[in-house]
Amino acid sequence: MAENLVRDRRRALPFHYGWVVVATGTLTIFSALGLGRFALGMLLPSMGADLGLSYDQMGYISTGNFIGYLAAVVVAGWLAARLGARQLIAAALFLVGASMLLVGRAEGFVEVLLLYIVTGVGSGAANVPVMGLVAHWFGRRHRGKAAGYIVIGSGFAIIFSGLLVPAVNASAGADGWRISWAILGILSLAVAAAAFVLLRDRPELLGLSAYGDEAPQAASAGAVPPPAMSMRRMVMHLGAIYLLFGFGYVIYATFLVTTLVEERGFAEAAAGQAWGWIGFLSLFSGPVFGGISDRIGRRAAMIVVFACQAVAYVLLAAPLPEGFVYVSMGLYGIVVWSIPSIMAAAVGDYLGPARAATAFGRITFLFGIGQICGPALAGVLAKASGGFGPSYLTAALAAGLAIALALALPRRSRVG
Repeated sequence: MAENLVRDRRRALPFHYGWVVVATGTLTIFSALGLGRFALGMLLPSMGADLGLSYDQMGYISTGNFIGYLAAVVVAGWLAARLGARQLIAAALFLVGASMLLVGRAEGFVEVLLLYIVTGVGSGAANVPVMGLVAHWFGRRHRGKAAGYIVIGSGFAIIFSGLLVPAVNASAGADGWRISWAILGILSLAVAAAAFVLLRDRPELLGLSAYGDEAPQAASAGAVPPPAMSMRRMVMHLGAIYLLFGFGYVIYATFLVTTLVEERGFAEAAAGQAWGWIGFLSLFSGPVFGGISDRIGRRAAMIVVFACQAVAYVLLAAPLPEGFVYVSMGLYGIVVWSIPSIMAAAVGDYLGPARAATAFGRITFLFGIGQICGPALAGVLAKASGGFGPSYLTAALAAGLAIALALALPRRSRVG
């Protein structure tokens, strides 16, 4: 009955149902990554003060979330193939929402840590299959743009949490962080319900073909899948590029505000506003560069994005006038979510829709390793050198290596 109801509704839509999947995917990323992960930074100060958390305990809470996330992405593709993407995404978002509600009632460090690990599991289990849906619902020429609209959910959540948490804390005082967690949890449960109602694993279930794919069956029948070893090499190749992206972008994200305040003489409020503008610019990064990758190819688009990042990192590392700092932040913000959208499209292009979710899970695991290693090495270099210049130069080197690996990718996809 649910399938018939959705089928009837999609007949009345003036656009392809794939765009409903994209809008629901944006909400999924808004909840799973945006609220589930990026809102923590806004909540930690008041939560830490109320629960008496030390700085290292705050760090452990963040790391615990990431451990849960990495554990989930390893098996998310396998689970999606057996349970179906829609059911896995809805269940994962329910886990995110329920665990955040419980974090808001926690009374100590261990309780918060364990619950936030569960939040990380839900985040990873939702992120991988929702990005995998792009390969099923969109033809190769539209995958980058579609994935780009999905990934900007994180940017919306950063802006939303930045407005919500201070307002709630101002009105509710010491219990404000608990109310904020409750609001975020309820929103995630609502998104879980929307995902279950609106998402579908494949367009064929609604009697549709992929958007922009005029003859999907013929194309699929004529495609010769690459040998197993070549497929593994392609996953590792894309994964290495994704790891280098995670390594570099998170160094900039982690230490930018500290650099602006301690090395560039910015007031803390001005540095916070600068970070807010990066969040605003990030809303354009996925759709713009995802769409560009549809036109010029994933390989060429990756090269353009990593070149922008490398310049951004070098400009911040060098002792240049203040104007160059704003150029650096502008370049970083306009491309920050580009690589996840291009990667989601690339796994569908190179490996085909059937393998997309599993492949995206594997490369996302490597991306996560990069995110763990980047800040750790950057912190060591900053301590040894007395500044963050060498850290940003290391991020620029990672971007340069990513360009070299992108140049080695095939010019055309194997599976259309």
